[in-house]
Amino acid sequence: MKSGQVTSTPPQPSSNASGNSTSRHTNVALLAITETIAPVEVSSASFDERLSEALRKLGLPRNLLQRVAGVYTRRNWEKPTDYIDGAADAGRKALAESGIPADRIGLLINASVSREGLEPSVATAVHDRIGLGPQAMNFDITNACLGFVNGMTVAANMIDSGQIDYALIVAGEDMSRVQEATVQRLMREGITREEYLNEFATLTLGSGAAAAVLGRADLHPEGHRILGGVTRAATWNNHLCVGDYDGMFTDTQGLLENGMELINAAWQEANASGWDWEDMDHYIPHQVSKTHVKALTDATTIDPDKIARTYPELGNVGPASLPITLARRAPDMQPGDRVLCMGVGSGLNTAMMEIAW
Repeated sequence: MKSGQVTSTPPQPSSNASGNSTSRHTNVALLAITETIAPVEVSSASFDERLSEALRKLGLPRNLLQRVAGVYTRRNWEKPTDYIDGAADAGRKALAESGIPADRIGLLINASVSREGLEPSVATAVHDRIGLGPQAMNFDITNACLGFVNGMTVAANMIDSGQIDYALIVAGEDMSRVQEATVQRLMREGITREEYLNEFATLTLGSGAAAAVLGRADLHPEGHRILGGVTRAATWNNHLCVGDYDGMFTDTQGLLENGMELINAAWQEANASGWDWEDMDHYIPHQVSKTHVKALTDATTIDPDKIARTYPELGNVGPASLPITLARRAPDMQPGDRVLCMGVGSGLNTAMMEIAW
């Protein structure tokens, strides 16, 4: 099978295609959104220097990461496993910012893709390091780069149902190991131009952590109301981006084209479901590259000036990218601003969530 070739015909939506792909929340507020910055800066120029011989042999120019992706730097932890401490640190910051004591948290969701083994869940380590009580249910939700938004949706549904009053969602990511494995593979003898470009996107990845506290809106009128959103699946594209710590292999063009098609489907679903996202005050997309941002604005009516961007200095921090970007844009938001969080995750899935600031 050729890279990017669809393995089966995409299923046609049924007459009730919205179903649980559209959610509305009645009593949920975002009380805090925080980030923890990984301390080590890694420049794209440093990758160019290390890969200079391979670039010369393949006839490829330097500055591809900067010119094509728009990524100039990214961050890493001092040690690869520090992402767990990063997630716990972001969680403690979010609790402090929200003013919610740790013993009031009824749910902790870890949304990271980074992990050291199949079990236990990363959530158990973060739960322990934050010092949450035994009343706090905890588990991982992993869904590529959409995990954090999915975690917020699950937590919001549990708050709306009355099962919990407060939830903490975290994500800590380490991308240093896949970066290093990729650099070593790109320097090997006999690598082809196609093989090089298939792994090119891996070097846009970065490390970092983020956390959010959600609570009952009736108890917190000062909070930012989470109104709901839309999800959409196109899982016949599950082969377009496959990765682990040994490497990430991406059909870049196939991922971009099918991802934009999926966003279009979700955008139409939103319109049909009564959402009006044509003129939001802030758009917070998952951070991939400037190519993806341009494709997003070309595919929708979104004003490019309203899109928050962190990829130039942070790269793609996986599921932590969107909440980090939201945390950085939050100081510029005013009460009453309308915010749309949106992203596409490998698989492919997309999610869009509206927050009334």
